[in-house]
Amino acid sequence: MRRLLPVFLAFLVMLGGWGSAWAASTKAMSLRQAQGLVVFTPSEKFLAGNFVAEEMNPQFIFGTVKNFAASRKCPTTWLVEEGVKNRLASPGSPEASVEYTLYLEEDCPEGVVHYVFMDQGGMSPQQWLEWRRQFHKSKAEETFGSAKSKLEKACADGCGVSGELRFIQKNGELLPKSPEAFLRTDLKFSPIYDLTKQQKIAK
Repeated sequence: MRRLLPVFLAFLVMLGGWGSAWAASTKAMSLRQAQGLVVFTPSEKFLAGNFVAEEMNPQFIFGTVKNFAASRKCPTTWLVEEGVKNRLASPGSPEASVEYTLYLEEDCPEGVVHYVFMDQGGMSPQQWLEWRRQFHKSKAEETFGSAKSKLEKACADGCGVSGELRFIQKNGELLPKSPEAFLRTDLKFSPIYDLTKQQKIAK
Protein backbone atom coordinates (compact mmCIF):
# COMPACT_ATOMS: atom_id res chain seq x y z
CA MET A 1 0.00 0.00 0.00
CA ARG A 2 2.81 2.36 0.91
CA ARG A 3 4.42 1.72 -2.46
CA LEU A 4 1.24 2.91 -4.17
CA LEU A 5 1.07 6.14 -2.18
CA PRO A 6 3.77 8.02 -4.15
CA VAL A 7 2.10 7.00 -7.40
CA PHE A 8 -1.28 8.19 -6.14
CA LEU A 9 0.17 11.51 -4.97
CA ALA A 10 1.90 12.00 -8.33
CA PHE A 11 -1.44 11.38 -10.03
CA LEU A 12 -3.10 14.01 -7.85
CA VAL A 13 -0.35 16.51 -8.66
CA MET A 14 -0.83 15.80 -12.35
CA LEU A 15 -4.56 16.39 -12.06
CA GLY A 16 -3.95 19.54 -10.03
CA GLY A 17 -1.63 20.88 -12.71
CA TRP A 18 -4.19 20.21 -15.42
CA GLY A 19 -6.97 21.85 -13.43
CA SER A 20 -4.94 24.93 -12.60
CA ALA A 21 -4.25 25.46 -16.29
CA TRP A 22 -7.98 26.19 -16.69
CA ALA A 23 -8.23 28.56 -13.75
CA ALA A 24 -8.09 32.23 -14.72
CA SER A 25 -4.73 33.83 -14.00
CA THR A 26 -4.33 36.88 -11.79
CA LYS A 27 -3.76 38.99 -14.92
CA ALA A 28 -6.93 37.68 -16.55
CA MET A 29 -9.00 38.34 -13.43
CA SER A 30 -7.56 41.86 -13.18
CA LEU A 31 -8.50 42.64 -16.79
CA ARG A 32 -12.00 41.22 -16.29
CA GLN A 33 -12.54 43.46 -13.28
CA ALA A 34 -11.15 46.54 -15.04
CA GLN A 35 -13.47 46.07 -18.01
CA GLY A 36 -16.51 44.86 -16.09
CA LEU A 37 -16.50 41.45 -17.78
CA VAL A 38 -18.18 38.29 -16.52
CA VAL A 39 -18.29 34.70 -17.74
CA PHE A 40 -20.93 34.10 -20.40
CA THR A 41 -22.21 31.27 -22.60
CA PRO A 42 -22.81 32.49 -26.19
CA SER A 43 -25.70 31.16 -28.22
CA GLU A 44 -25.12 28.00 -30.22
CA LYS A 45 -26.15 29.90 -33.34
CA PHE A 46 -23.28 32.33 -32.85
CA LEU A 47 -20.74 29.63 -31.99
CA ALA A 48 -21.74 27.42 -34.93
CA GLY A 49 -21.72 30.33 -37.38
CA ASN A 50 -19.01 31.81 -39.56
CA PHE A 51 -17.47 35.24 -39.00
CA VAL A 52 -15.65 38.08 -40.72
CA ALA A 53 -12.65 39.87 -39.21
CA GLU A 54 -12.91 43.32 -40.78
CA GLU A 55 -15.72 45.82 -40.20
CA MET A 56 -15.61 48.08 -43.26
CA ASN A 57 -14.53 45.93 -46.17
CA PRO A 58 -13.98 42.28 -45.23
CA GLN A 59 -12.10 40.21 -47.78
CA PHE A 60 -12.69 36.79 -46.26
CA ILE A 61 -15.11 34.73 -44.19
CA PHE A 62 -13.72 32.46 -41.48
CA GLY A 63 -15.49 29.55 -39.89
CA THR A 64 -16.70 28.69 -37.45
CA VAL A 65 -16.48 30.75 -34.24
CA LYS A 66 -16.44 27.46 -32.33
CA ASN A 67 -13.58 26.12 -34.47
CA PHE A 68 -11.59 29.30 -33.95
CA ALA A 69 -11.99 29.10 -30.17
CA ALA A 70 -10.93 25.45 -30.26
CA SER A 71 -7.83 26.33 -32.29
CA ARG A 72 -6.36 28.49 -29.53
CA LYS A 73 -3.33 27.07 -27.73
CA CYS A 74 -4.14 28.38 -24.23
CA PRO A 75 -7.28 28.05 -22.06
CA THR A 76 -10.19 30.17 -23.29
CA THR A 77 -13.28 31.65 -21.64
CA TRP A 78 -16.18 33.58 -23.16
CA LEU A 79 -16.93 36.88 -21.43
CA VAL A 80 -19.43 39.71 -21.78
CA GLU A 81 -19.99 43.06 -20.08
CA GLU A 82 -22.07 42.51 -16.96
CA GLY A 83 -24.69 45.07 -18.03
CA VAL A 84 -25.17 43.35 -21.38
CA LYS A 85 -25.55 39.97 -19.70
CA ASN A 86 -28.27 41.39 -17.46
CA ARG A 87 -30.11 42.93 -20.42
CA LEU A 88 -29.91 39.71 -22.41
CA ALA A 89 -31.43 37.85 -19.48
CA SER A 90 -34.46 40.20 -19.44
CA PRO A 91 -37.59 38.87 -21.17
CA GLY A 92 -38.25 40.56 -24.52
CA SER A 93 -34.86 42.27 -24.52
CA PRO A 94 -34.13 43.99 -27.89
CA GLU A 95 -30.45 43.07 -27.41
CA ALA A 96 -31.18 39.61 -28.81
CA SER A 97 -31.97 40.96 -32.29
CA VAL A 98 -29.02 43.35 -32.68
CA GLU A 99 -25.29 43.00 -32.35
CA TYR A 100 -23.56 43.02 -29.00
CA THR A 101 -19.97 42.50 -27.89
CA LEU A 102 -18.47 39.22 -26.72
CA TYR A 103 -14.91 38.63 -25.54
CA LEU A 104 -13.01 35.39 -26.12
CA GLU A 105 -10.32 35.43 -23.46
CA GLU A 106 -7.17 33.40 -24.16
CA ASP A 107 -5.18 33.15 -20.95
CA CYS A 108 -1.53 32.42 -21.80
CA PRO A 109 1.57 32.59 -19.58
CA GLU A 110 3.03 35.32 -21.79
CA GLY A 111 -0.12 37.44 -21.70
CA VAL A 112 -3.91 37.58 -21.88
CA VAL A 113 -5.46 38.02 -25.32
CA HIS A 114 -9.02 39.19 -25.89
CA TYR A 115 -10.63 38.46 -29.25
CA VAL A 116 -13.47 40.98 -29.31
CA PHE A 117 -16.42 39.66 -31.32
CA MET A 118 -19.75 41.14 -32.29
CA ASP A 119 -22.59 38.63 -32.13
CA GLN A 120 -24.71 39.32 -35.22
CA GLY A 121 -26.52 36.00 -35.26
CA GLY A 122 -29.96 37.60 -35.26
CA MET A 123 -29.32 39.82 -38.31
CA SER A 124 -29.62 39.33 -42.06
CA PRO A 125 -27.19 41.28 -44.32
CA GLN A 126 -29.96 43.87 -44.87
CA GLN A 127 -30.56 44.24 -41.12
CA TRP A 128 -26.79 44.44 -40.66
CA LEU A 129 -26.74 47.47 -43.00
CA GLU A 130 -29.83 49.04 -41.41
CA TRP A 131 -28.22 48.79 -37.98
CA ARG A 132 -25.15 50.67 -39.26
CA ARG A 133 -27.35 53.32 -40.86
CA GLN A 134 -28.31 54.44 -37.35
CA PHE A 135 -24.70 55.45 -36.71
CA HIS A 136 -23.38 56.33 -40.18
CA LYS A 137 -26.59 57.91 -41.57
CA SER A 138 -26.38 58.63 -45.32
CA LYS A 139 -22.81 57.32 -45.53
CA ALA A 140 -23.87 53.80 -44.53
CA GLU A 141 -24.71 52.68 -48.07
CA GLU A 142 -21.47 54.10 -49.45
CA THR A 143 -19.37 52.62 -46.64
CA PHE A 144 -21.01 49.22 -46.20
CA GLY A 145 -23.09 48.68 -49.35
CA SER A 146 -20.42 46.67 -51.15
CA ALA A 147 -19.81 44.46 -48.13
CA LYS A 148 -23.57 43.87 -47.79
CA SER A 149 -23.82 42.65 -51.41
CA LYS A 150 -20.84 40.32 -50.94
CA LEU A 151 -22.28 38.94 -47.71
CA GLU A 152 -25.62 38.29 -49.40
CA LYS A 153 -23.83 36.30 -52.12
CA ALA A 154 -21.92 34.37 -49.46
CA CYS A 155 -25.22 33.55 -47.73
CA ALA A 156 -26.58 32.23 -51.02
CA ASP A 157 -23.46 30.07 -51.33
CA GLY A 158 -24.02 28.58 -47.87
CA CYS A 159 -21.41 30.70 -46.07
CA GLY A 160 -23.55 33.07 -44.07
CA VAL A 161 -22.04 35.05 -41.20
CA SER A 162 -23.19 35.25 -37.56
CA GLY A 163 -20.36 37.29 -36.10
CA GLU A 164 -17.52 39.73 -36.61
CA LEU A 165 -14.11 39.75 -34.96
CA ARG A 166 -13.65 43.49 -34.57
CA PHE A 167 -10.62 43.94 -32.28
CA ILE A 168 -7.80 41.96 -30.72
CA GLN A 169 -6.26 43.10 -27.44
CA LYS A 170 -3.23 41.78 -25.60
CA ASN A 171 -2.97 42.66 -21.91
CA GLY A 172 -5.58 45.35 -22.51
CA GLU A 173 -3.71 46.99 -25.40
CA LEU A 174 -5.14 47.05 -28.92
CA LEU A 175 -3.04 45.19 -31.50
CA PRO A 176 -2.14 47.45 -34.46
CA LYS A 177 -2.58 44.76 -37.12
CA SER A 178 -6.08 44.21 -38.50
CA PRO A 179 -7.83 41.10 -37.10
CA GLU A 180 -8.22 39.70 -40.63
CA ALA A 181 -4.47 39.92 -41.30
CA PHE A 182 -3.60 38.67 -37.80
CA LEU A 183 -5.74 35.55 -38.19
CA ARG A 184 -4.26 34.66 -41.56
CA THR A 185 -0.59 35.47 -40.98
CA ASP A 186 0.06 35.21 -37.23
CA LEU A 187 -2.43 32.54 -36.20
CA LYS A 188 -2.48 30.63 -39.51
CA PHE A 189 -6.27 30.33 -39.25
CA SER A 190 -7.44 29.85 -42.83
CA PRO A 191 -10.61 31.47 -44.24
CA ILE A 192 -13.33 29.41 -45.86
CA TYR A 193 -14.71 31.98 -48.34
CA ASP A 194 -13.14 34.68 -50.53
CA LEU A 195 -15.50 37.66 -50.61
CA THR A 196 -13.55 39.38 -53.39
CA LYS A 197 -13.74 36.36 -55.71
CA GLN A 198 -17.19 35.46 -54.36
CA GLN A 199 -16.33 31.80 -53.97
CA LYS A 200 -15.55 29.15 -51.39
CA ILE A 201 -11.90 28.42 -50.71
CA ALA A 202 -10.84 24.86 -51.37
CA LYS A 203 -9.28 23.12 -48.39
